[in-house]
Amino acid sequence: MGETTPTVLDPCCGSRMFWFDRADSRAVFGDIRSEAHELRDKSSAGGARKLVIAPDAEMDFRDLPFADGSFNLVVFDPPHLVRNGKTGWLAKKYGKLGQTWQNDLRAGFRECFRVLREGGTMVFKWNEHEIPVGRILELTPERPLFGNRCGKTAKSHWLVFMKGAPHD
Repeated sequence: MGETTPTVLDPCCGSRMFWFDRADSRAVFGDIRSEAHELRDKSSAGGARKLVIAPDAEMDFRDLPFADGSFNLVVFDPPHLVRNGKTGWLAKKYGKLGQTWQNDLRAGFRECFRVLREGGTMVFKWNEHEIPVGRILELTPERPLFGNRCGKTAKSHWLVFMKGAPHD
């Protein structure tokens, strides 16, 4: 078989936590960060574990380096923290938004939809630890088709959008 052409974009891949295959050749894994950390973890051997953020390409989700309509599927899982310190383990694991987070996320939605093919699907993940999902959805004119809440406190949302899906 020949080489697989990536049809999926994950522009905020972080450590690829939710991927079953963290080297899936169907995906382009991007992130603005490329770094490694050792995090204290009582449940890990030796009391610590490695957190590795190693994207295929460093990229900024606000200005993606791809042509319009390049991908069938985009997974948009941007940082969801604003108040967490730069050195905190949550910020290391998930990244951190800046003071212009509304503009940044608005640009991220615009870019993700731009690189998505007509009829393509975008999966958006958000955790309401600091900012309710309703405030985030105000930043895009697109409406999700459906979604799901999960996690111990039901604060994580997985929402599915379809580019070009008609809505009122």
